[in-house]
Amino acid sequence: MKKIPIGIEDFKELISDNYFYIDKTKFIEEIFNDGAKVKLFTRPRRFGKTLNMSMLKTFFDIKEAEENRQLFDSLYIKNSPVFKEQGKYPVVFVSMKEIKGTTWEEMQKSIRENLSNLYEKYSYLKNSLNERNKRKFEKIWFEEINGSYSGALSFLSEILEEQYNEKVIVLIDEYDVPLTMAYEYGFYDIAVIFFKSLYGSVLKTNSSLKMGVLTGAIRVAQAGIFSDLNNIETHTILDEAYDEYFGLLENEVENALLEYKSEDRLEDVKLWYDGYKFGNIEVYNPWSILKYIKYKKLEAYWINTSGNVLIKELLLISDGIVFEDLDNLVNGHEKTIYVNENVALGNNLDPNRLWELMLFSGYLTVKEKINSEAYLVKIPNKEIQSFFKSLFAEIVFKGKSNIASMKGALESKDINTIVNILEKVVLNAISFYDTNKKFENPYQTLLAGFFYALDDYYRMIPNPETGYGRADIVLIPKNKKWSGYVFELKRAKTKNLEKEAEKALEQIEEKKYETILINEKIKEIIKIGLVFDGKKAVAYY
Repeated sequence: MKKIPIGIEDFKELISDNYFYIDKTKFIEEIFNDGAKVKLFTRPRRFGKTLNMSMLKTFFDIKEAEENRQLFDSLYIKNSPVFKEQGKYPVVFVSMKEIKGTTWEEMQKSIRENLSNLYEKYSYLKNSLNERNKRKFEKIWFEEINGSYSGALSFLSEILEEQYNEKVIVLIDEYDVPLTMAYEYGFYDIAVIFFKSLYGSVLKTNSSLKMGVLTGAIRVAQAGIFSDLNNIETHTILDEAYDEYFGLLENEVENALLEYKSEDRLEDVKLWYDGYKFGNIEVYNPWSILKYIKYKKLEAYWINTSGNVLIKELLLISDGIVFEDLDNLVNGHEKTIYVNENVALGNNLDPNRLWELMLFSGYLTVKEKINSEAYLVKIPNKEIQSFFKSLFAEIVFKGKSNIASMKGALESKDINTIVNILEKVVLNAISFYDTNKKFENPYQTLLAGFFYALDDYYRMIPNPETGYGRADIVLIPKNKKWSGYVFELKRAKTKNLEKEAEKALEQIEEKKYETILINEKIKEIIKIGLVFDGKKAVAYY
């Protein structure tokens, strides 16, 4: 029985070391016959993008052509007319997910290190270069600060064409990872200029290019990252083209379960890991299928971290009512969203893009296309449903310890601990920029998300109509013997926070916000006026 390839993303290793492989080599045929010069594929993480890119590299690469040829002996592509292209082209394959840094200086260093490692693989070319190109090559190879890094990929393709007298195939995996990290840490505007030049020089103004392929989770539109690439063709999860090559089809899952003697669990596996719709077909999450085959347990194995930074930002600038929509989705309902397939970063991040981002990140899937822009979406399967609420504790609050502490504090009516935890949540999860806004909305959204993760114990309702108005947050206990809570949140307008918190409590009393809890037959109701001054909280109750 073949080994299960969990975490194996290198095609050559997978085939050579006798790992189980589901043949996706028809992708090679289609991508070579595609007339588009440059192609971008956006899919959620762990859906086979890197393995497919490694497969392309192994197939086309001229350097180890003979050694690689036998790897395809038993696969679809061996009998395709395209097989004559095997081992014919020089290939540049670079993964951008290794480029990291919390400052632009750190990221620049990471860029230099990664491009130096790439050049190391082609160091055999150096001796055939003229003095000028040799010096240019060495500057990048030896990580010199004044190296031409924005042109490093285009320069490498030029000297490869000269060496082999063949145009070059350029493969860029996870192109958006450094851009998302730059956005997270506040230097996106600088980083995007560099990556726009890096990608543009190798994929647009490069006469040595045979074909370019990029992968990522999202299509980044801000600041025209692709404005120089009018030759690019993008294939998102909404496109029918290439819909079968990322993720596993039902017959592929059936064969895998049969191979590992788990075919009797197909219906359960389908409920847990199927449900994603790419283009016109349903696909399974390959990461979770491999994990299930190995451990034989129906559990949540996949969580996508790629879009979480952006999801966090969008949650914080959304209205607190967004959690009602999330709750409806968890309970099996659908939601209509509008999609334009480009995620704009920078100052133009739009809270209305939350649902679109969750769709492209793999947390939602399309149930039905309504028109060219509108889609009906839902949670794809039981795996996502099982962690959907706790997801927000992980994204926004970076862990569950505060959730457990808050549950105990609410149950024991320890108001001081409740306030301290909420203050800590704000301190860790909301930026100074958010706390400098005019209204209390960021606080309400943040705390609504925090309480939303407590759903096993309390039902959180943001902005409910109750009494003579709308309360900010109401917590209805699942156990009627526990206390219910009403929170009225304010942003400080004076230095007397205690007085403002007292006024917030008076508003709860005057407008009878507790009515919703009385109607739920909750016997003990605790009312808390909460005032925030930046990241400091003061409560009155």
